[in-house]
Amino acid sequence: MSYHIPVLLEESVNGLNIKPNGIYVDLTFGGGGHSKKILEKLDNGKLFGFDQDADAKKNIINDNRFVFVHHNFKFFKNFLKFYNVDKVDGILADLGLSSHHINNPDRGFSFRFDAELDMRMNRESLKTAKDVINNYTQEQLSNMFFKYGELRNSNKISKVIMKCRDNKQISTTFDLVNALKSVAPYKTENKFYAQVFQAIRIEVNNEINVLKDMLIQTLETLKPNGRISVITYHSLEDRLVKNFFRSGNIDGKIEKDFYGNIKSPFKLINKKVITANENEIKQNNRARSAKLRIAEKN
Repeated sequence: MSYHIPVLLEESVNGLNIKPNGIYVDLTFGGGGHSKKILEKLDNGKLFGFDQDADAKKNIINDNRFVFVHHNFKFFKNFLKFYNVDKVDGILADLGLSSHHINNPDRGFSFRFDAELDMRMNRESLKTAKDVINNYTQEQLSNMFFKYGELRNSNKISKVIMKCRDNKQISTTFDLVNALKSVAPYKTENKFYAQVFQAIRIEVNNEINVLKDMLIQTLETLKPNGRISVITYHSLEDRLVKNFFRSGNIDGKIEKDFYGNIKSPFKLINKKVITANENEIKQNNRARSAKLRIAEKN
């Protein structure tokens, strides 16, 4: 099985409007699909690929134009400086889980396999899903499920977990699924479990704060007319990216000039979000929820 099928490959890479001698960053290297496509369009340019997951090292591209950085993209500006790069021509980020993470039973990302509750993108980090589920207070759990899973019955979910862990530690993915059977809605159980697991994964990996940090750094690292392509998979991420591109700040606060025009450091390349076509969705179901937004630095 392929490590990962890149989503919206043509659209996201073409959206960068690549200059053959430019400097580019793939913040979510993974299986290297987007990176390989970028390299096809480069002559003497340079590409930096970031990934915190050690498994991604197996996919490193043997090309003197490519530099792999085994770190969270939260620190990408600092690492570029380490390589004497201040400004870049384009940045690409394909957020969320790769097919490799979902289909690897040992990582604990999927409710389809029985595994230790782990969910760490970086297996050297300390906090695991098991820690979250067994040590968070009811209020912390409820807030997490409501905020990151967009689950309206978050209070009921957290109460069930608290009751269950009083008797026995919730250690595996199936322990968690079994604990939540009483609150899983009939006929839409899979969607429910996906939302629960998404919420825990976002918390374990601090994904929303990392995304905010990354977006702020793009303002400082993109050259004028440099572009950024971001693919998101849930509304929390998409809303953040959309508001940031429109306003140039994390809060999405719109500022206007004397004439009432919106002041933003970005120009939107696609005002309407780009989604996968039916053919791509047939080949890769993960593409169903993907949303691509592209912006150009003024």
